[in-house]
Amino acid sequence: MKLVKLFGIALIALGLSSPAMAQQSGGQPDQVDQLAQMVGLSEDQQKEIRGIIEEMQAEIQELQGEARQLQQKIQAQIKPDYDEDVIRENAEKLGDVTGEMTALSTLMQAKVDAVFTEEQRDELNKRMQQMQQQMQQRRQMQQQPQGMQ
Repeated sequence: MKLVKLFGIALIALGLSSPAMAQQSGGQPDQVDQLAQMVGLSEDQQKEIRGIIEEMQAEIQELQGEARQLQQKIQAQIKPDYDEDVIRENAEKLGDVTGEMTALSTLMQAKVDAVFTEEQRDELNKRMQQMQQQMQQRRQMQQQPQGMQ
C-alpha cells in the first residue's frame, strides 16, 4: 500500500524514528501535533496516535540497541583469527532483529493509518507527494554544477 510507505516517510520526516530528536523536542507530542496540523486530527485521534507510538517505539528502540550490539560483535570478528561460525550466527540474529524492527515499524504505521479518516489519508497523501517533489527538486539543484545555479 503506497499510503503506508508515504506515511512512513512522514513519520521519518517528523522525527518519530529518532529518539534523540524526540527527546530534544519534548517527546512524541510535537511530531503528533505537526501531523495533526498537516491533516486536521481531532484531540481523540492525537491521543490514540500518541498511545500507539509510545507503545511500539519502546520495543523498536530496544531492538535497535540489540542490533547495534550484534553489529559490534560482527565487526569485532574482522581480524586475522576470525570465527566464521560466530560471524554467521550473529549475522543471522541481526537479520532476525532487523526483520522484527521492520515488522513493528510497519505495524505501527498501519495502526496509526487506521486512526485517520479517508479525507485525512487523502490530505496526507497529497502532502507527502508535495514533500517528495520538493526533496527531489532539492537533490536536482544540489547535483547541478555550481556555475549553473
